[in-house]
Amino acid sequence: MFRRVSAEQRTEITYRAEQWRALSTGILETAGTTFLLLIAERWYRTGEDAKALIAVGGSLGLLLSPWVVNLVESRRWKTSQAASKIAAMGCVTFLVAFFFPHLWVFTACSVIGMACSAAAIPLMTQIYQENYPDKERGRRFARTLIIRIGTTALFSELAGRALTARFENFQWLLLIFAVAFAWASIQLSRIPSQTLRLSGHTHPLRALRFAWSDPVFRITLISWMLLGFGTLMMQPMRVEYLANPKYGYAFSAATIALLIGVIPNMVRLVLSPVWGWLFDHINFFALRVTLNIGFAAGILTFFISDSFDGFVMGAIIFGISNSGGDVAWSLWVTKFAPPDRVADYMSVHTFFTGFRGVLAPIIAFQMIKHGVPLSTLSWVAASLVFFAALLLIPEIRNNRKARPVTVLVKEGSE
Repeated sequence: MFRRVSAEQRTEITYRAEQWRALSTGILETAGTTFLLLIAERWYRTGEDAKALIAVGGSLGLLLSPWVVNLVESRRWKTSQAASKIAAMGCVTFLVAFFFPHLWVFTACSVIGMACSAAAIPLMTQIYQENYPDKERGRRFARTLIIRIGTTALFSELAGRALTARFENFQWLLLIFAVAFAWASIQLSRIPSQTLRLSGHTHPLRALRFAWSDPVFRITLISWMLLGFGTLMMQPMRVEYLANPKYGYAFSAATIALLIGVIPNMVRLVLSPVWGWLFDHINFFALRVTLNIGFAAGILTFFISDSFDGFVMGAIIFGISNSGGDVAWSLWVTKFAPPDRVADYMSVHTFFTGFRGVLAPIIAFQMIKHGVPLSTLSWVAASLVFFAALLLIPEIRNNRKARPVTVLVKEGSE
């Protein structure tokens, strides 16, 4: 139940807390996309199998999200308090990694820590549905995203320089990740929220029934699956391509951070407000098709290029598409799900995201291990992304609209 505040107060309290939390999520994003894999490659000299495990940490959290939603519902926890507890768990895992610098500890804590960063996403989407007005949801989310992206870009640059100067500093990075989780936990505890409505079902995968009963939801999930396989296959390959000497580059940590962290996030920083506005005002499926074309172009530009300028261009195109993908991936179910079932719909979405996120990097690393060139892998990935766009064209022609949204909770209820 909500504390006794008005709808406007709920919105402002949530918005302020999310702005502060964005500092943490920006730092933690660099862990999953760049630095944990870089540490595994440069310091621990791990093989493809260990790097694949580290790469799937966040996806494992998404895969477990239906169980998280089921637990939060059955225990009658408020959504923000449950998310706060999950962030606290992430803090503990990185503290363990900081104090016990061994490969197996680092690998296990990386996987668990990044899983914690993703497992609460359906709970956050439910909070956005409850606390942000429909016409402001994309705009407010995009504004907090700007803070997150700016933090990601700045921290990528600073941490990359620190590791280039003295790679042993990576231990302090782990401590910073722990502090970021702690700060996120504090901010989440401030957000007003309510318990999830009891569904009457006890199985954690009960929400999968919506993928069967809702045809628009189903076709969109299939399209997300293809897009996700393509992009998630290539995401850890960016670090592998630039850091592993066998590809002929072996760039410094600062250069890798520039191409993977700084440039894409500076582009995201500029364009996120634009994509937030577009999310609120144009057909969602047209938006998704546009993003897919950008993702496919970014993959091919980055991995087929053999020049630094090509890497920069690929990073820019990826940043353009990723800035829109942030908003679309995080909020799209709020356009189509019944208001009191947003967490369930999102848990299905995140479950399948986790499923492909676990499999895609493992498949990609195994293909590389067995001699498949990265250029060939990039064509496979881009083809999946393009086909995902084709699936949505009929929905544009049908001019599918979001369902009308009703009030989820009474103003000032407790």
